[in-house]
Amino acid sequence: MFDYLIVGAGLYGATFAQQAKRAGKKVLVIDKRSNIAGNIYTKNIEKINFHKYGAHIFHTNNTEVWNYINQFSSFNRFTNSPVANYKGELYSLPFNMFTFNKMWGVVTPDEALAMIEKQKKEITREPGNLEEQAISLVGRDIYEKLIKGYTEKQWGRDCKDLPTFIIKRLPVRFTFDNNYFNALYQGIPIGGYTKLVENLLDGIEVHLNKDYFINKIEYDALADKVIFTGAIDEYFNYCLGNLEYRSVRFETEILDTSNFQGNAAVNYTDKETPWTRIIEHKWFEFGKDENGNDIPKTIISREYSTEWKLGDVPYYPVNDEKNNKLYQQYKELAKKEEHVIFGGRLGEYKYYDMDAVIASALGMAKLLLE
Repeated sequence: MFDYLIVGAGLYGATFAQQAKRAGKKVLVIDKRSNIAGNIYTKNIEKINFHKYGAHIFHTNNTEVWNYINQFSSFNRFTNSPVANYKGELYSLPFNMFTFNKMWGVVTPDEALAMIEKQKKEITREPGNLEEQAISLVGRDIYEKLIKGYTEKQWGRDCKDLPTFIIKRLPVRFTFDNNYFNALYQGIPIGGYTKLVENLLDGIEVHLNKDYFINKIEYDALADKVIFTGAIDEYFNYCLGNLEYRSVRFETEILDTSNFQGNAAVNYTDKETPWTRIIEHKWFEFGKDENGNDIPKTIISREYSTEWKLGDVPYYPVNDEKNNKLYQQYKELAKKEEHVIFGGRLGEYKYYDMDAVIASALGMAKLLLE
């Protein structure tokens, strides 16, 4: 008999499992995939830590979370500085003085601010959708070239039909600063994310290729409590209808060249290019292998954002008004499940960054274990 059955060996499940084991609890972790680490799974191919389910860059301002996760891996000093490609024109991201200079030829922050202020004037009321919100932040030119196409590909919806909150945290800087996250702590786990999760799960019983729903009654009988990190609507067999998610399809190539694009991430911001971005995985670790040697080959992944359907991997929730309302109904059902705790991006239907996932798991562990 176990104290906790944890469904899902991703970051939330692994963090909670580690805390439960430390508190002297008996824990079983199961996952329907053949690997641990969920969507942050990395695999070493050609001496490159390949991010199978898309790029994951750890960043946080939460010192408690940073100190916690550094017990299980050292992090390198990678700083996310993506590049935008609009029909062959290259722009710095996030929006900063390099971007404004390339867009308008301005040189000083005052000139850039004046240009944006002039273009913002077309929005004369409180922004009611993403398009109006974006123009009110950075003006029409940047919206048309660097936001509109990329965002519509990412979400599969017209910018006029998307909520304002998606773009509200958009970094806009009047300095020459290419650090996208501007977080106090930032980097990639040395050796990859899978190694990090392995260390979290050290000494814990883990069963892979196990579908919780096929043997739910038997699994529930194994433990006093269940920590469920899958999709909350799937848990309830979609009885109220399914929540909407976005998924991502990848086209990955191993290339006989040492350098394909010169950066870890290049966003393709025009609508005509079908992929949203190309990731070149080796640059997350500066093109070096674990011994510090240059890597002769490279791996690239083209990302295509898609509408989620049953059977696809859900990547992030569509937190619009309709879906949030449906989630609240599922949350009410969840409260009646006395022995089940729902956690993580899918369990809480929340667009969590990795540090927030860890903070949520630590918070729940503190609540239940102390």
